Amino acid sequence: MLNKYARPFFTQLFTPLASLLLRLGVSPDVVTIVGTLGVSLGALVFYPQGEFLIGTLVITAFVFSDTVDGIMARRSGRSSTWGAFLDSTLDRVADASIFGGLVLFYAGGQHLRSDGWLQVRPGVMAALALACLILGMVVSYAKARAEGLGMTANVGIAERAERLVAVLVITGFVGWFVPEIFLTVVLALLALASFITVVQRMLEVRRQALDVA
Repeated sequence: MLNKYARPFFTQLFTPLASLLLRLGVSPDVVTIVGTLGVSLGALVFYPQGEFLIGTLVITAFVFSDTVDGIMARRSGRSSTWGAFLDSTLDRVADASIFGGLVLFYAGGQHLRSDGWLQVRPGVMAALALACLILGMVVSYAKARAEGLGMTANVGIAERAERLVAVLVITGFVGWFVPEIFLTVVLALLALASFITVVQRMLEVRRQALDVA
């Protein structure tokens, strides 16, 4: 849903930056790689230290490279199978880094602050973040595998954009002042929504396979 409604806005917002980078001779692939490195370092350096707000700000500064490189590719006529493959592959690296950073923090048995009876055990938080990481990978794989078989799986309630926005917004606010229980709830809902999306995509591919048969 966010891809449908927010992408035109961000495309218009980042077009001047994309045009400037092209004039400077920067390749869309370079933007893709730098953006992924920025997101990964922001998540894997700051999140494990409990610096959720700083980590989220660093990630946010780089996460829009995914939009910028696409604009650059289209405007320069460099859209290619390789570019799409690189972008999709590095998106998985960035997503895994974000949830992996949370797993590392909570697997260490830590909490950001004491929230009294509202506090959930760190092990539970680590498990929820790990579930989001794994299920998010399966969501993406299901779509890629369907397309590899000549079918589509463009369905589901938790696509990549929704998952990223939800986890980054709540993690940033928890790092600022919001009680940690809110992150627990969001991670649980994201894990559930990702699981439902996997099932939706499996059913969609099964329907198409049966129609062909």
